[in-house]
Amino acid sequence: MAPHAGSTTDRHDRPDRDDQTTRGDRTDRRDRRDRWEAATAVPLVGIGLAFIVAYSVLVLNESPARWVLVTVWVVLVTAWVAFFTDYAVRWWLSGRGGRADFMRRNVPDLLSVLVPVFRAMRVVALLRNVPYFQRRTGKAVRAAVITYAAAYSVIFVYFIAIVTLHVERNAPGATITDFGLAIWWACVTLATVGYGDTYPITTPGRIYAVILMFGGVAIVGTASALVISWITERVAQVNRRNGGQ
Repeated sequence: MAPHAGSTTDRHDRPDRDDQTTRGDRTDRRDRRDRWEAATAVPLVGIGLAFIVAYSVLVLNESPARWVLVTVWVVLVTAWVAFFTDYAVRWWLSGRGGRADFMRRNVPDLLSVLVPVFRAMRVVALLRNVPYFQRRTGKAVRAAVITYAAAYSVIFVYFIAIVTLHVERNAPGATITDFGLAIWWACVTLATVGYGDTYPITTPGRIYAVILMFGGVAIVGTASALVISWITERVAQVNRRNGGQ
């Protein structure tokens, strides 16, 4: 009977050991992915900045020298390869059981591989490494949100204007024909003013306009939330002082 009892105990213990092994494997994969992300964050931001500069040169300089054009395309292709490799490695390090969850949680990163405007937005990720923004006090959180929102707004508006100018400039009947008009159109669209003097006429331009509209809703919502948060904190401070008296 003793061997039989021992084998039964082993059968009961085996699932627990398997679960512990699985959890250990997941933790190890998550640690490896975290180390990869920490090691590549700053280089990817640098590549993102280079991508923005290169794409700006491509759009704004209509008659570049051959070496400039070659350099620009090398930077653009390198940036795409870098972001694709980063996403693929992080997806693989998530493990078989965590890859679907990784894709659900990192849709913007996938879009950064497919759509140039989202690639430019990866630059904002560098701000997460600032020690002050990693605190959890109310002021630190609000400062982080303000900084993220400001950086996001500037890069978002600028790059939407650039890509829209790229697809609109040479279209018959286009109204967005230079950088100044592109920035003007992006700003009035973001502010929901919409004077109607400039507007995209191509299909890609209209798609970028829709992206800008949705981004504008997020920016305005964030700004409203920050104002409400600041007012709430000020009211709480006044109430505490009055209560103390």
